[in-house]
Amino acid sequence: MRVAVIDLGTNTFHLLIAEITGNQPEILYKTNVPVKLGEGRINDNIIIPEAFERGVNCLEAFNHTIAEYQVNEVRATATSAVRSAENGQDFVHAVKERTGISIETISGDEEAELIYQGVKLSGAITEVSLIMDIGGGSVEFILCDPEELIWKKSYNIGAARLMQQFFKSDPIADEEKNAILFHIQNQLADLFEICEKYHPEILIGSAGAFETFAELIIRKNNLKADIKTAKTFAFNFDNYIETSIKLLNATHNERAEMPGMIPLRIDMIVIAALITNYVLGRCKINRLMLSTYDLKMGVLAGLM
Repeated sequence: MRVAVIDLGTNTFHLLIAEITGNQPEILYKTNVPVKLGEGRINDNIIIPEAFERGVNCLEAFNHTIAEYQVNEVRATATSAVRSAENGQDFVHAVKERTGISIETISGDEEAELIYQGVKLSGAITEVSLIMDIGGGSVEFILCDPEELIWKKSYNIGAARLMQQFFKSDPIADEEKNAILFHIQNQLADLFEICEKYHPEILIGSAGAFETFAELIIRKNNLKADIKTAKTFAFNFDNYIETSIKLLNATHNERAEMPGMIPLRIDMIVIAALITNYVLGRCKINRLMLSTYDLKMGVLAGLM
C-alpha cells in the first residue's frame, strides 16, 4: 500500500510518501515547506489571510505530488495553529474544497501520542526517557520507557507563540529571556513534578529544532553524520551547551550565517534553546538525543 502523510504544523507543512510492505515503510518522497501558518497573530487565535492562502497553495502543490505517486491513502493532520484558530475550520473547509484533502484536526493529547509512536519506531527509547517536540504553536512532552508510555502532555508554549509575545530585541535581551523562563516555569509545573518521580535519564528531541541543533554541531565539528538519512543522532552534551549559548548570544544576522541554519529557524531557534536548556536543568538531565522520526512517522506507524 502506498500512503501519503501530511503534517500541517504551525511553522512547516510536511509531506511524506511511503510504500508499506510488512512492518517497515520504504520512504519514497519527503519534503517540507515553511508555510508559517501561525505568522502574525497566533496568540490572537487567528490565521491571517496571507498565511491562510500560503497554506492552501502548499496543499494544492502537495496534492499534485500525491497524484504523481499514485497514492492509495492520504492522512493529513493539523495541530496547534489550526486547532486553536477561530478560523481553523474555515481553513480545513477551504483545503477540502480546493484540493479534496480531508484534514483531521488532532488534540494536543493525540499529537503527543503520535510523536511517541514515531520516536518509538526510530529505536531511540532504550531507557526512561523524556521526549520533547518543540513546535511553533505547542510543545509536547512524553515520559516513557522501552515498555510503555508513562505520561504525556501538550502545552501552548510553542516557539512562534513565545517569539510573538516576548522576543523583541536583537540579540534577545536578558529581560525577555527571564520573562520567557518565568512563563514556561509556571506552565510546566506538572512536567517537573512527574520527572521528579521518574527521573528520566535522557532527553529525546523529536525532529524540528533538534535537527537544526544537530546540523549546526555536525557542520562546526566536521562530524561524519547525516541526519537526512539517520533515524537518531546522539549529541555530545558539551557541544550542545556550547552551541545553545552561542545561539542565545548571537544577533539575527550572526545566526543566519551559521552553517547548517535554515531561514525558518533563525529566530525561533533562540526560543527552542531557552526551553531546552531550562528543561535539561530543571530535570537534571545531561544527555540529549535527536530522533528524526516524529509525528509523521507516528501516523505511518498506525497504518502499518
